[in-house]
Amino acid sequence: MVAPEQPRIPRDLYPFQGKLLDVEGLGYHYLDEGHGDPVVMVHGNPSWSFYYRNLVQNLRGGYRTIVPDHIGCGLSDKPGDDRYSYTLRRRVLDLTRLLDSLALEQKITLVLHDWGGMIGMAYAAAHPERIGRIVLLNTAAFHLPAGKKVPLALTFMRSSRLGALMVRGMNGMSRGASLIGCKRHPMSGAVRDAYAAPYDSWAHRIATLRFVQDIPLTPADPSYADVSAVQEALPLFRTTPTLICWGEKDFVFDREVLGIWRATWPDAEVLALADCGHYVLEDAPEEVIPRIRRFLDAHPLP
Repeated sequence: MVAPEQPRIPRDLYPFQGKLLDVEGLGYHYLDEGHGDPVVMVHGNPSWSFYYRNLVQNLRGGYRTIVPDHIGCGLSDKPGDDRYSYTLRRRVLDLTRLLDSLALEQKITLVLHDWGGMIGMAYAAAHPERIGRIVLLNTAAFHLPAGKKVPLALTFMRSSRLGALMVRGMNGMSRGASLIGCKRHPMSGAVRDAYAAPYDSWAHRIATLRFVQDIPLTPADPSYADVSAVQEALPLFRTTPTLICWGEKDFVFDREVLGIWRATWPDAEVLALADCGHYVLEDAPEEVIPRIRRFLDAHPLP
């Protein structure tokens, strides 16, 4: 397998040497840094493993940090629809193959953001015995509550030709998210460029659109039943040590979504940041990263 041509990411921002797993002829890029209990970080859309760069550097001195780029994202291959099914089920299969290939003996900690919450909790639902701790960062693993609508911007991207053109023709999803995703500390131009760098052409932006199109809203949507299964499995993890770090100014994963998590897992620790947005690790690293480290240290795995 030939490694994909990589975008240029400044080494001072992303100082890692990634690895590739061959997944049916496709290059599945991931970070594997440090030693110790494995901490698996799963990104969402339209980010990539770059989102976890500072957390990896903080934890790798005492933990083994494993961070995949979903196919179509980051430094992984970006195939067309003829070679890859951009669905939740396939994402979970990819993650399962990666973790199986690493032959991890210990229980794992999941760190989940955005659509990574659904992917990670789908893996957890299938392998509850492997999950030791959970960290949630502005994410969901359940259907929208009754009466709550998908934000208009996402509906526009999901359902209209013009929206699709903006995502794939203008990189609107990646560029837009980096502009509005932080409230306390807006991203620098260099960081915004790094988030967008892997999505540098029409072909390379396929995943950012397919992720939005895969959001299940009705039982007829392909991933609806899979989301239902994950939602039904959440009580299995009610007593699993869990930390929730939440930017309350997220216009998608808002306070109402946080309220569902609080009700589902009432014993979870919660760090709610009233002035932060969707990319909470970017917005408040000085609070969130030390809190995650303290949480992990306070809940050693058996």
